[in-house]
Amino acid sequence: MDNVEMWRETTQAMGIMAISEDDKISVFRIVSAVLQAGNMQFKKERNSDQATLPDNTVAQKLCHLLGLNVTELTKAFLKPRIKVGRDYVTKAQTKEQVEYAVEAISKAIYERMFKWLVGRINKSLDRTKRQGASSFIGILDIAGFEIFEMNSFEQLCINYTNEKLQQLFNHTMFILEQEEYKREGIEWKFIDFGLDLQPTIDLIEKPMGILALLDEECWFPKATDKSYVEKLVASHSTHPKFQKSDFRAKADFSLIHYAGKVDYQGNQWLLKNMDPLNENVVALLQSSSDPFVVAIWKDAEIVGIGAASANDSAFGTRTKRGMFRTVGQVYKEQLTKLMMTLRNTNPNFVRCIIPNHEKKAGKIDAHLVLDQLRCNGVLEGIRICRQGFPNRIVFQEFRQRYELLTPHAIPKGFMDGRKACERMIQALELDPNLYRVGQSKIFFRAGVLAHLEEERDLKLTDIIISFQARARGLLARRNYQKRLQQLSAIRIIQRNCAAYLKLRNWQWWRLFTKVKPLLQVTNQEEAVRSREDELKRVTDHFEKSVHEVKELEGRQAQLLEEKNILAEQLQAETELCAEAEESRARLAVRKQELEEILQEMEQRVEEEEQHSVQLMQEKKKTPAQYSRSY
Repeated sequence: MDNVEMWRETTQAMGIMAISEDDKISVFRIVSAVLQAGNMQFKKERNSDQATLPDNTVAQKLCHLLGLNVTELTKAFLKPRIKVGRDYVTKAQTKEQVEYAVEAISKAIYERMFKWLVGRINKSLDRTKRQGASSFIGILDIAGFEIFEMNSFEQLCINYTNEKLQQLFNHTMFILEQEEYKREGIEWKFIDFGLDLQPTIDLIEKPMGILALLDEECWFPKATDKSYVEKLVASHSTHPKFQKSDFRAKADFSLIHYAGKVDYQGNQWLLKNMDPLNENVVALLQSSSDPFVVAIWKDAEIVGIGAASANDSAFGTRTKRGMFRTVGQVYKEQLTKLMMTLRNTNPNFVRCIIPNHEKKAGKIDAHLVLDQLRCNGVLEGIRICRQGFPNRIVFQEFRQRYELLTPHAIPKGFMDGRKACERMIQALELDPNLYRVGQSKIFFRAGVLAHLEEERDLKLTDIIISFQARARGLLARRNYQKRLQQLSAIRIIQRNCAAYLKLRNWQWWRLFTKVKPLLQVTNQEEAVRSREDELKRVTDHFEKSVHEVKELEGRQAQLLEEKNILAEQLQAETELCAEAEESRARLAVRKQELEEILQEMEQRVEEEEQHSVQLMQEKKKTPAQYSRSY
């Protein structure tokens, strides 16, 4: 992974979304501040539980990035001011409380920055200007169920979300699956597999459920995590999805989630469910010297116990505006809105699997992959898929792939794909309960196609073995014929060698071998051979030339034909051009005539106007003359 390249791509993408350079720097400052907040090291005083910050170097960097005063920020974390009745008092914080407050503020800062970034991108995409727009594309990224050795309130919220999403996934996927069965004309009884997760969801979200009891305990000042766990065990010990932990176990209780059993510890659940944000730090952020920080925190509302008590009326009662909302309530409301959005859209699901944590190619950690498949609900989804007809294949592909298993079932010639597949199924003698024939596909139970693939592999093995046997037989016969020819050649050579050994010392043979080169016959044979070779070359050259001439003649005829066609097109275009020119001339003459008529009409109009003026003048003079004569 090239960090420099990813940085360049990120800044380039932000530029494409019309994010200014100042906003880019502000976003990077926020991310850096969140990272710096995690480096703050708090310690406990020797004589008390009060938390201290021995080295404020990291705090100075954090305050510089966020535009805050380091002294005020340190004081807000270590000794925040809270309202008791009508007065404010300073409360000393323990090391654990300060660390939790820093974590909560860091998450809230990053959350608000991320919300601003999403809104800015939507604004660049013109999502906010279109009134009544109902079409959009959204991406929901979630890692799946979290199953650690020990899990807390955060894991419960994440697993609660995954239960709802997995229920939607099961419902959506199998509705589509069963709609395809209906479309293909397959008899099938509708089953809602999403109901399998409902008991666990009810255990978490229903009245007197885990979240409801947690909210109830937050109202009591003397309530503790232990009292909450005891009330939880007393209320749900008989629930099938709830298990009470053994007294020797570290976990307080266990839930049977979709992905498996998850052990939970109840430590700090009440604190996490109440207001996790330090009001003093939020106030500092709202008055920061950095305008970007002020902008993302301007609408912040403290919805916890502290803010609720600040709104007490004069009579000591809490008004409706001061009623606090716990983290569980807010999370549940947000999840309800998310599920409503997902149900009103057409969701598509993508399961991403990390092969290893080292980011190396070609390496697969089997335990890691299996754990992700279990936590993503893939294994359980496969189990549900096997209850229907998970394997399907179109008629043409089925015939092409498995026709070799039934070589004589389909007659030669054209046959409808469905009839051909039905004949093949009958020839294969499959159990009718293992398959269904639809309108365009054939459906199989789990494992049937795997069995057919094994049979096909065996058939192909037999065919290949038979082919190899025939090929090897052909090669062996060729080799045998070659050996026979070699044996015959060896015998001829042996016979000639034996004859030579007998004749080499014979005087007449020596005389013959010396006289033979002088004979004219030998030279004639060589001349005839050379003439034959030359004649063959000339003949080949002549045939090649004749072939080239024929090709050139054919090419010439083609070019002449193209030339004639182009000449005809040129003639037609010329005629069209002449006609257009004549039309233009006629239009010019007509234009000239119309202009002359227009000039005559304008002259007539001027004359009529003059005549009209004269008549008006005469009309005005006539009454005057009449009055004088009278």
